[in-house]
Amino acid sequence: MDKEKRKELIGKGSDLKPTVHIGKEGLTDGIVEEVRAQVKRSKLVKVRLLPNADLDKDEVASELAERSGTVLVDVRGFTILLSDARSVK
Repeated sequence: MDKEKRKELIGKGSDLKPTVHIGKEGLTDGIVEEVRAQVKRSKLVKVRLLPNADLDKDEVASELAERSGTVLVDVRGFTILLSDARSVK
């Protein structure tokens, strides 16, 4: 993804509220399916990693993007921004 596209998606994502939350159960199949469904609908999804998850945020972000077939746009604090792979091209 080029810098301009990434910047554009981060800008759009700044207005979004997290709609998926990862808690102490970690990255489950249900969360992956929910991310897929939401990305299909809205092209951009913000995911929040809750403090009780006790997981490495960068590893979770990479794994979630890979398992859900999305593109990792940004990780800031405990917030992960994912985009539909088709809309990035």
